[in-house]
Amino acid sequence: MAKNMIYTIGRQYGSGGKEIGMKLAEKLGIKCYDRELLERASKESGLCQELFENHDEKPTNSFLYSLVMDTYSMGYSSSPYMDIPINHKVFLAQFDTIKKLASEGPCVIVGRCADYALEEFDNCVNAFILADLETRAKRISKLYNMSLSKATDTVVKTDKRRASYYNYYSNKKWGDVHSYHICIDSTQVGTDGAVDILIQFGELKAKNRQ
Repeated sequence: MAKNMIYTIGRQYGSGGKEIGMKLAEKLGIKCYDRELLERASKESGLCQELFENHDEKPTNSFLYSLVMDTYSMGYSSSPYMDIPINHKVFLAQFDTIKKLASEGPCVIVGRCADYALEEFDNCVNAFILADLETRAKRISKLYNMSLSKATDTVVKTDKRRASYYNYYSNKKWGDVHSYHICIDSTQVGTDGAVDILIQFGELKAKNRQ
């Protein structure tokens, strides 16, 4: 039953959220969407893919930036996103793509306010993955071969950007327990343990929906 659910993964930077999402999808035999979502959103909206890369979970309030980027953002003049600021165009394009992916069948979607986009889907498990700062900094330091102090700074700044993005575009608060169905500390249970917990949670939720 768990494989019939849609899983959205919010995550602190360095908590292993992406890895957990990929392992979860593999174990259930369903698709996992992370950055692949950006490519599809670009193709379906007619917006330049570079815009999605530049705005990925990073809200911008720069009027000048939006003005400049607007000059080459449109691939098709008939795009429904024409008359709104560039950051909103990107968000809405992702929003539409997330709904389409979920409508196509069970999957795992990492980040990008997917839980908010799919709030009308009752077969969702909305999870948030967290871990202590030291663990996350060590993971990023090892993964990107940077000093521990730089990794710590990167973790803190990335979390702030993700929180700003989520809080700006959704009606919920990033990382707040009330914004998700389940929050898992990967420091305590590891990535494999987190996957097992999510599968069990999905099975229980699916059973209660019947």
